[in-house]
Amino acid sequence: MANQMSSGYNGKVLRVNLSDNSISEEAIDELFCRKYLGGAGFISYFLWKELKPGTDPLGPDNKLIFAAGPVTGAPLPGSGRHCVGAKSPLTGGYAKSEAGGFWGAELKHAGFDAIIIEGKTEKPLYLWIQDGEASLKDASHLWGKNTKETQETIRDELGDSLIRVTSIGPGGENLVRFACVMNDLKAAAGRGGMGAVMGSKALKAIAVRGHKKFEVADPERLKEIRQWESVLERPMLYDDMDAWARDRVGPGAASGNLPVRNFLDGEFPEILTGGEAKLKMEGCYACPRRCRKVVKIDTPYSVDPAYGSPGYEALAAMGSTCGVSNLKAIAKGSELCNAYTIDCISTGVTIAFAMECFENGLLTTKDTDGIELRFGNAEAMLKIIELIARREGIGDLLAEGTARAAQKIGKGAEKLAMHVKGVEIPMHEPRLKAALGLGYAVNPHGADHQANMQDTGYSKPGPAFDNARLLGMLEPLPADELGPRKVAAFRNIHLCCIAEDSLVLCQFVPYGVQQIVDILTAVTGWDTSITEVLRVAERTLTMARAFNIQEGLSAADDKLPDRFFQPKRNGVLSTKFYDREQLEKAKSYYYTLMGWDAQTGIPTPETLEALSIDK
Repeated sequence: MANQMSSGYNGKVLRVNLSDNSISEEAIDELFCRKYLGGAGFISYFLWKELKPGTDPLGPDNKLIFAAGPVTGAPLPGSGRHCVGAKSPLTGGYAKSEAGGFWGAELKHAGFDAIIIEGKTEKPLYLWIQDGEASLKDASHLWGKNTKETQETIRDELGDSLIRVTSIGPGGENLVRFACVMNDLKAAAGRGGMGAVMGSKALKAIAVRGHKKFEVADPERLKEIRQWESVLERPMLYDDMDAWARDRVGPGAASGNLPVRNFLDGEFPEILTGGEAKLKMEGCYACPRRCRKVVKIDTPYSVDPAYGSPGYEALAAMGSTCGVSNLKAIAKGSELCNAYTIDCISTGVTIAFAMECFENGLLTTKDTDGIELRFGNAEAMLKIIELIARREGIGDLLAEGTARAAQKIGKGAEKLAMHVKGVEIPMHEPRLKAALGLGYAVNPHGADHQANMQDTGYSKPGPAFDNARLLGMLEPLPADELGPRKVAAFRNIHLCCIAEDSLVLCQFVPYGVQQIVDILTAVTGWDTSITEVLRVAERTLTMARAFNIQEGLSAADDKLPDRFFQPKRNGVLSTKFYDREQLEKAKSYYYTLMGWDAQTGIPTPETLEALSIDK
């Protein structure tokens, strides 16, 4: 590819082979970037084109890809994100996950749009990138360290406190299948087991420092967009942990969205209490919204503010899903997940699964080394996190994730495992939000709440619905509807999310679809449109689908846990359940709209050709 580049790109991909310590650069041109954009698009392309069928996710032939987008590193709110992808050790198929913070912007400023890691090193290494130069360094002394120790040691050795570090802790090193990759200590590429892939390659960290100026094609247009964003209502800033947690969890408890005791229940009157701790709010690169929480706790648990604070997903996963209401214990659990690099969602849901197994006699104290693994036991929850990260005792079984653990336990445990394609369910309820459930089922990387439709936002007039008008949704639709109108709306919203994950642009800054196009135009100078951007998202999703088909996944894997087809035991959803037949019809219609076979979900030859997808 000739290196003809637009603004917003460096035009360079760094390829690192750990088997022979070789490092090379590859050029990408404007046509390539317009076809795939970056982020999720780059990851779909490289996995589809380069991975042989049947590649072991934890073997040396898997590829771990870090991809920025054209917006990553721009002087714009929401531009601090990047995407990490590989073949997933949880699903055996496609995986990608986004992370915020500062690392992605630093990579762009250091001169690269993406990094492809391949092979495996015999001794631990870390990758050091500075202003267009890359080298591998010994990481034997870092192996076994948590993320904070790793970051501090690397910064000290390289003599620069502003170096940005993405790394794995013991969870990644020990190949916990839901291990994450953590940067800036607080930002996780959490889903799909990317930390386990990094650990399988014995790559401890990637440290980056860059000083390259970000070039923008139309600075004045980008300034106008920044000014629009600056007048938006800011997320409420909190200084009290209890108040923040109640505001995050309370509405979900009232609506039924909050998962309680492994998605069995709807009532959690305890909500979350006992924080009595002060919060500080921080932001990511170039973003004034300050939606990241930082908390320091001294007793009864010591919680280091360097690791931030639990967001909604961690609050619910290690809180209500496990029946735990002690906020300080949940904050400690979040800290442990960030230090050890294990995904907080999968961790909480896996522990909740084990708690239900214990309460049903499928696990006993003999299996848990004496731990009373019951719902509500905060001390047990914290102990199990440690055991999972180190793969000790019952933690070795649970480190496999709920799907594999349930198979090993047997005796009906599979009915208690809350996952899609092996990826644990996030903290949002399909029995309340019908299209969300469809999204869980058909997302190529398993249950995903971000690249999805949150139905309640489209059931009444408001910002989400106003944006959906540009995607063809002309009137609000009930949250529990899943007919053709809702499926069509879901498809378009899903594509819009994938486009954001390719730019890579934060979904928590409420840009509309036209603003996404305006941002891309201002950064790159392209004369582009909503049609072109959504076409890239179609290409990205279809390549991911084709990759999964190649790896043996099928329409039969696009399913939800049986629990969602039953009402909750109590609460506002105690009479509502997901309709299995309706889901099957919705899947078929979604496949048709995507140009995939209506029954098998396999992309048709005509669709592959129209999207320029080939091997």
